[in-house]
Amino acid sequence: MNLILFGPPAAGKGTQAKRLVEQRGMVQLSTGDMLRAAIASGSELGLKVKDVLARGDLVTDEIVIALIEARLTEAETAGGAIFDGFPRTVAQAEALDAMLARRGARIDAVVRLKVDDAALTERIAKRFAEQGRPDDNPASFKVRLDAYNRQTAPLLPYYEAQGKLTEVDGMGTIEAVASAIDAALV
Repeated sequence: MNLILFGPPAAGKGTQAKRLVEQRGMVQLSTGDMLRAAIASGSELGLKVKDVLARGDLVTDEIVIALIEARLTEAETAGGAIFDGFPRTVAQAEALDAMLARRGARIDAVVRLKVDDAALTERIAKRFAEQGRPDDNPASFKVRLDAYNRQTAPLLPYYEAQGKLTEVDGMGTIEAVASAIDAALV
């Protein structure tokens, strides 16, 4: 099964993906984690990504798609992938569909976590205070949230037209959100 967890930054995608990895043995393909690993490596790509994220901008499709494609064999071996933070645009969704089709695979389900913007701002302030992630500073987060709302809105009808979209209230407890996701994947 290939699953997309869809929602704005700090909506709980990573938390739910980690739970699904433990329960189902799938591979989490988190663009955020992959980008942070690139930064930590100190590579040329990492330095470029660090600069882009510090401004609150989104990295290019080319970089993100290359990171995803490099991990697909691992996901296939495990029985599926949980895409977390990808795709963010229709162009990325089309590229993902084409990449999977070349491998004889597809996206099976898309779960959208619906979360209030004000609640997200509170979550991110708490995470920034606890973890100090540079991409979570309040100014960068506002830019990221605005970009998410503007650029990813077209993905809803894209996946809805394919009959793959399920919406889950992401404002509940972790357990309530997990139950709703599990029900959507039956």
